[in-house]
Amino acid sequence: MRQLSAVMLLLFALLLPVAYVHGQSFEPVEMFKRMGWTKTDFSKTSVKLEEVFSGGPPRDGIPPIDNPEFEPVARITDLSGREPVMSLEIEGDARAYPLRIMIWHEIVNDTVGGKPVSVTYCPLCNAAIVFDRRVGDAVLDFGTSGLLRHSDLIMYDRQTDSWWQQFTGEAIVGDMLGKSLAMLPARLESWAEFKARHPQGKVLVPNDPNLRRYGENPYVGYDRSAKPFLYNGAMPDGISPMARVVVYRHGGKVHAVALSYLVSQGSLRHGPVKLSWKAGQASALDTANIAEGRDVGSVTVARTAPSGQYADIPHDVTFAFVVAAFHPGTDILKE
Repeated sequence: MRQLSAVMLLLFALLLPVAYVHGQSFEPVEMFKRMGWTKTDFSKTSVKLEEVFSGGPPRDGIPPIDNPEFEPVARITDLSGREPVMSLEIEGDARAYPLRIMIWHEIVNDTVGGKPVSVTYCPLCNAAIVFDRRVGDAVLDFGTSGLLRHSDLIMYDRQTDSWWQQFTGEAIVGDMLGKSLAMLPARLESWAEFKARHPQGKVLVPNDPNLRRYGENPYVGYDRSAKPFLYNGAMPDGISPMARVVVYRHGGKVHAVALSYLVSQGSLRHGPVKLSWKAGQASALDTANIAEGRDVGSVTVARTAPSGQYADIPHDVTFAFVVAAFHPGTDILKE
């Protein structure tokens, strides 16, 4: 296995169960309250609190972006054509969120095409997901809790301090228990692809270019690891836990396709749903310089619209262990 970066090794050293701190053992609820979660209603939970671990940084220690700044596509000169970006288009408002920024902030609270959204990225799961941040009549603002479950980011909303599982968009602890965020169609694609599709689009830029080492990957070699960090759940059958997998919903069910199989086919059809792959996007979790990451390509997942054209549907390109953790019993199509 390749050497992991010093930052990753430090992160691993900090990954302690939250119920054990400074040599003292506490019940989970007591420990969470000692960490400042005094507004969270722990009598409302759908998960075992023993599954929640500290990722090292405190609440918002990985700072979300609440007032995002953008530049027109034509003014961006520091992005390589292969660099990965999360892309979103609502009502003609097209925006790109480079992973060189997302990997350091994980959440952007934004409004796109008049719709309040949260753009989220969990590096340990390679989960790039956009949510509508409206729940009923409320518009929520999300932060990073500093906590992980099954190696996935736990978000919290600032209105109630409820905890939300990033990969599923479900509230798992607190007053919002039982609520779910709607996932929005988005892509993880290369900068060159976004620029070609949306030459009049906007691109997220750092509020402070010196705040983080933008363009660098603090998780060097992670997606070549034999296993994920801080995960002791079931492993997937017949596939490496760190293999990339395309996950989407159709017909009321979760479906998963190994990226390697999609690559071998070029495209696949599942009823009205079409999955496609093309080369040209760098992995953000490979080399120290994100732009130099190996080519993992870009995926689109679309469904036939009434017009006869294909329209993007929500999907994610994550790791196989994530499917085993959050969608147990889901078969991963491998051949």
